[in-house]
Amino acid sequence: MDALSDVRKRVILITGATGFTGSHACRYFAGLGMQVAAIVRQVKPADHVDGVKYYRCDLRDRARVEELVHAVSPDYVLHLGGKNSVPESWQDPLTYMETNLLFTLYLLNALRPFPSCRILVAGSMTVFPLAPPFRPTHPYGLSKSLQQTAAVSWGLLYKQSVMIAEPANLIGPGPSTGFCALLGRYIAAWEQGKAAQAFQVSSRSAQRDFLDVRDAVKAYGYLLEHGNPGEIYPIRSGRYVSLGEIADLFIEISGSKPPIDWGDSDDWSKAGSQEPPGLQLADWQPAISLRTSLQDILLYYRSQEGGSS
Repeated sequence: MDALSDVRKRVILITGATGFTGSHACRYFAGLGMQVAAIVRQVKPADHVDGVKYYRCDLRDRARVEELVHAVSPDYVLHLGGKNSVPESWQDPLTYMETNLLFTLYLLNALRPFPSCRILVAGSMTVFPLAPPFRPTHPYGLSKSLQQTAAVSWGLLYKQSVMIAEPANLIGPGPSTGFCALLGRYIAAWEQGKAAQAFQVSSRSAQRDFLDVRDAVKAYGYLLEHGNPGEIYPIRSGRYVSLGEIADLFIEISGSKPPIDWGDSDDWSKAGSQEPPGLQLADWQPAISLRTSLQDILLYYRSQEGGSS
């Protein structure tokens, strides 16, 4: 972001503000001194971040979204709201289409009276090209592919500054449903004698690109300030790590030996190997090591379970 005196005058609207990434985004932008307006469905005391003003709003309520946007008059919008569970998307695909696609368009439509507002939509690595031959992998990926295409197209049609960030698998402290969080939570519970069954993993060799959520949020800030409208930016660590390596590092850090059952699934390895390279900018590079991320995850879940640090 620019000089601090200028930043403090700016307003950023964040959707999904109490989610895993949203809570980190609120802390980061409030820490810069920006005026942070957080859209949430419910405000809980545990979610409160100093310097953030919370607004209750269901994004399906178009009138309320428009009312809120006009009240806030944002300079920036970080759209993190949505659904992101692959298994759940198979059970309730229409809700995923509605939430990830239509709610995004409701928000963009409400922002049309603010042509100078810069908008960053959080996309996904799971998208696929919307051109024949179509190869969707799951309803979640379809919903995100449609979201990204619609958001960029909408920006071009209505001359709005819309950009897309495609983050890697985000990890770090805080409640999350990702692999690293699930394993960290299991280890913390197992240390307290609260996990009777072994942790189940489909494949030891499957590889992922993991990126600390705090690094990702800084990249989002950079793109909101300097990104080019209409562009899609992969946000990556640039390193693929197997799930077996993650488990081994967790065991080394924790000093524990929790039981893990490894499957022999042909789960994808180096998924997205044909992707464009990640964001390569002199003013943003991943700074938090994988070890530090896993340490912080374990500390977080140990604190939740009442264990030692």
